[in-house]
Amino acid sequence: MNASTQNTLNFLSKLTVRRVWNMSLVYLSFYLTKYFKKPIQYGKPFSISFEPTTSCNLRCPECPSGLRAFTRPIGMLVPAFFEKTIDELSNHLLYLTFYFQGEPYLNTKFLDMVKYAKQKNIYTATSTNAHYLTDDVAKRTIESGLDRLIISIDGTTQETYQSYRVGGHLYKVIEGAKNMVKWKKELKAKTPYIIFQFLVVKPNEHQIDDLKKIAKEIGVDEVILKTAQVYDYKNGNPLIPENEQYSRYKKNNDGTYSIKNNLENSCWKLWHSCVITWDGKVVPCCFDKDAQHQLGNLQTHSFSQIWNNDLYKNFRTQ
Repeated sequence: MNASTQNTLNFLSKLTVRRVWNMSLVYLSFYLTKYFKKPIQYGKPFSISFEPTTSCNLRCPECPSGLRAFTRPIGMLVPAFFEKTIDELSNHLLYLTFYFQGEPYLNTKFLDMVKYAKQKNIYTATSTNAHYLTDDVAKRTIESGLDRLIISIDGTTQETYQSYRVGGHLYKVIEGAKNMVKWKKELKAKTPYIIFQFLVVKPNEHQIDDLKKIAKEIGVDEVILKTAQVYDYKNGNPLIPENEQYSRYKKNNDGTYSIKNNLENSCWKLWHSCVITWDGKVVPCCFDKDAQHQLGNLQTHSFSQIWNNDLYKNFRTQ
């Protein structure tokens, strides 16, 4: 059985009658809302992102964390608060992403929280720049039961890699990936499903084939090519790839750029998921990186109170 099939079966093993019922209610809510043109919400989110920290060791140019451009405070998720929240959500929660902004492994309690979610039989995932995947940390990551590990690798040479991952070292990413693959084999573990994620930008788009070769040599399970979101794109941007296949933007006849996809005035995420910041703020999705659209705070209210409050209803209506 290949790794992709194992990963799918692992994910399906997290399904319970209660979680399937909750998912059905959420889907029904979304389509009833579109039909009746008013917000209807049954069930709870079955996918959430929980932020381990806003801190990061790198200085990536399109990231608020890397740019140190947050208006919200920098901090670390505390296990007691995390466990309290997961206890409330676990019956209907299927997929938990330990990521929003920052580098998760900077939180020294991160893997303890993964273990706690694992005990609740929730599918867990995270994204890392892999600079902290030492031999010991890689082993503990396998032992934590993490289901999915995304390793960001945005270049196959140091020069190209550091042009976006400012302050980063490609050799650490490669070593971290090798450590993960090694311990996964030594411990005869089926998880995590290890992914190389390549953010395609103009400086690295010529290295896609090289990346696939490196991934195969190391033994990671999958390569994902991700398009980059850039904040200033209308008059062009040095990060926008030449190959439009890997770009979110298209060049217009007048030389300006626009987003390729038509944006619908509705969003499925408001029904099935949300993001929780390290300090308990609930925001609609990962595009709200500075938590400007706060829909509630779990330090003062339960999730059930927030999920159905007037702020959420008004946001869904809009």
